[in-house]
Amino acid sequence: MSVTAPAGFVAAGVHCGIKENGAADLALVATEDHRPATAAAVFTRNLATAAPVQVSQAHLAETNGRAAAVVLNSGNANAATGADGREHAKRTCDLVAAELGCAQEEVLVCSTGLIGIPLPIEAVASAIAPLTAQAATTTEAGEQAARAIMTTDTVAKQTWVDGDGFTVGGMAKGAAMLAPNMATMLAVLTTDAEAEPAALQAALQRAVDASFNTLSVDGCTSTNDTVIVLANGRAGAAPEADLADALKYACIGLAEQMAGDAEGATKVVRVRVMAAEDNGQAATAARKVAESQLVKCSLYGQDPYWGRIVSELGTAGVNFDPDRVAIAYGNVVVCRDGIAADHDPGLLKDTMSARLIEITCDLGLGRGEGTILTNDLSHGYIDENMRTS
Repeated sequence: MSVTAPAGFVAAGVHCGIKENGAADLALVATEDHRPATAAAVFTRNLATAAPVQVSQAHLAETNGRAAAVVLNSGNANAATGADGREHAKRTCDLVAAELGCAQEEVLVCSTGLIGIPLPIEAVASAIAPLTAQAATTTEAGEQAARAIMTTDTVAKQTWVDGDGFTVGGMAKGAAMLAPNMATMLAVLTTDAEAEPAALQAALQRAVDASFNTLSVDGCTSTNDTVIVLANGRAGAAPEADLADALKYACIGLAEQMAGDAEGATKVVRVRVMAAEDNGQAATAARKVAESQLVKCSLYGQDPYWGRIVSELGTAGVNFDPDRVAIAYGNVVVCRDGIAADHDPGLLKDTMSARLIEITCDLGLGRGEGTILTNDLSHGYIDENMRTS
């Protein structure tokens, strides 16, 4: 189940013509009655902000956090497209609003795909009516929407979390340019819980901080990153802490799926730094290791070259004592007090050959902890990104 799991939401996905291969490339998530719900969003921190991000930000400001629908296209980012790009994003919202009978500012818009290429707005416009007509509450409709936002993703990414009397559903896309803060990603979450805009925004930000902002595939941040949540209140009020937890687990589930489907990845890697002086330093050090091309290449080669990890920790800009550091792959400690530690080579080989690897870096300085989710760096990533994609 996906964005249609909570009561009162519909979804759809169709091909409008952006993708030449005929794959679905236009999606809709909306309230079933087309009335605005409480809405919150977190957007990219990239200053080269795409047109749909600018329009969605403006619409949320105009409505004080209310939205009836989210329309999303894949295959074209509508980024670095100037005033025309903004007009195209606004027109997309206008067309959806006309079909649903809601206000234009109650529609949010997202795009993902190639940067710097004008959005083929007529293709998008021609598909709005059939898109809204196909919108349904079924699981299949949610799956169609999730597939329609894929770019280099190989699988659709969906999630749901059952709360105490309410449900959170979600879909996302993302396979590269994944870096704090957020990623080359779109995510739409839905819930039938009741929430006020300020509380929903705070809960979503915490969920993003615990999930998408702890994910880094290649250290690059996109122009279009957007995470949106709609709360229609169909299930009534939910404790704020319970809703926040459900949103967090939904986002973590989507982030883990992104890590598993990253371009060219053969490993999903969790880099955990512990015993740093504080949590901020731990997070900084974990990110430095996770984004190291040398470390990532070693992981692809299944080579437990812990010296590269120690080297990255020493340049992370955090407090560091080389005589206190310990490094472990899984449960195998390979470095203790800054020097090589005796270990079982067979167990280490098995650990390095696994799909999921956890690297633990103990700095021996304090109680700070931080974790970043990442991947290895393979030939497949280079093959995908050596051309426009």
